[in-house]
Amino acid sequence: MRYRQTLRGHTYEFTGLVDVLAKATPARSGDELAGCAAESDAQRAAAAWVLADLPLTVFLEQAVVPYETDEITRLIIDTHDRTAFAPLAQLTVGGLRDWLLEQVVAPDGARRLREVGPGLTPEMVAAVSKLMRNQDLVAVARRIEVTAAFRTTIGVPGRLATRLQPNHPTDDPRGIAAGMLDGLLLGSGDAVVGINPATDSPQATTALLELLDDIRMRYDIPMQSCVLSHVTTTIGLIEQGAPVDLVFQSVAGTEGANRGFGVDLAILREADEAGRSLGRGTVGSNVMYLETGQGSALSAGAHLGTDGRPVDQQTLEARAYAVARELRPLLVNTVVGFIGPEYLYDGKQIIRAGLEDHFCGKLLGLPMGVDVCYTNHAEADQNDMDTLLSLLGLAGVAFVITVPGADDIMLGYQSLSFHDALYLRNVLGLRAAPEFETWLQRQGMADSGGRILPLDPSQSPLRGLAAS
Repeated sequence: MRYRQTLRGHTYEFTGLVDVLAKATPARSGDELAGCAAESDAQRAAAAWVLADLPLTVFLEQAVVPYETDEITRLIIDTHDRTAFAPLAQLTVGGLRDWLLEQVVAPDGARRLREVGPGLTPEMVAAVSKLMRNQDLVAVARRIEVTAAFRTTIGVPGRLATRLQPNHPTDDPRGIAAGMLDGLLLGSGDAVVGINPATDSPQATTALLELLDDIRMRYDIPMQSCVLSHVTTTIGLIEQGAPVDLVFQSVAGTEGANRGFGVDLAILREADEAGRSLGRGTVGSNVMYLETGQGSALSAGAHLGTDGRPVDQQTLEARAYAVARELRPLLVNTVVGFIGPEYLYDGKQIIRAGLEDHFCGKLLGLPMGVDVCYTNHAEADQNDMDTLLSLLGLAGVAFVITVPGADDIMLGYQSLSFHDALYLRNVLGLRAAPEFETWLQRQGMADSGGRILPLDPSQSPLRGLAAS
């Protein structure tokens, strides 16, 4: 089906739903690389006009990625909750935008947003996000409440959790312990203490898991740990009795891209069941930790949709959240600027993508976090990250990733420091996860209001950690 829109005497034509979605997307380098981006601002505006007038039911009738060849499409369509969708079934994409903004001020808006989430497909959510200003993305996301729990509770309104990421280039235990000490003293680690291992070997992963679990038990820390090895490695370690808390995997929005990660839905469901079978959670049983990022399908050459046309990277990213939603995770985060400037060129594009991803994930019912980050060859700097972090705080982000000094010395990219998370908590009055905050207060590391207290490391209750 072809769509046409005339603006200022010029008629723009779009070849099908995939083309409209791509051309309506705010400018980004990945879509230009894929050859699907709008050629001008006028063409982008025309596509947005067409998109705004499309009925939401179109997304149930026309697949962006073919149903017959893609298990993610089958998951989206086969699990669609038509009862939850019913209140919105008569709306267009533009009408959905208006409805969402109405819920920002409606007395029962949070409940209504939660109830319709299962009735929205990722493509619907991606489509409406393309029509929204940054402030719209912030305002609606802030109104949505999504929680999950393991040893701490994630996503509680008024709280900001953090992943403490003490990576080390050689997985040196003392280096990792030093990074943990630094982060814990500054109130980080309530979402997860997660290590990207230098090697994916079962032996190395087991050693790191045992290190983290020993520290957790020695200091009675209400935290969950994760070593970000491939999911099949972790499943094997669960079978061997390793102390696995969370099961990690990167996921994407097409079957082909997930195949490039070495996974499919069956493996991911098996991982979720294996993690839950251990029963290691104390306040909840959400065990999956999933990471996504715009551009992953394109980088795998698995980004083509109906009629072989390239699908824009933001729509494919939203489809990854269908995979995540199926697994009832504790944590999901987009690693928004990690893949590089080929996909998100500069600070402006990274900021926009981070707000889109957070909005789409929360609207689809996920406890959504963001790795506020960039690579050193992108046209971005820490000021851009300050802006994105602040906006995400206003939007009610569940958690962010923090590394010593904001510089990950193993992965070689720039993220947030422990102090950056403290800044956001302080200026917005946010607090750590409830269980973790209680522990900080019990250790004399936080006051009654949850504010981190300045401590001499030599007098800290954790003073033996780095020496271990």
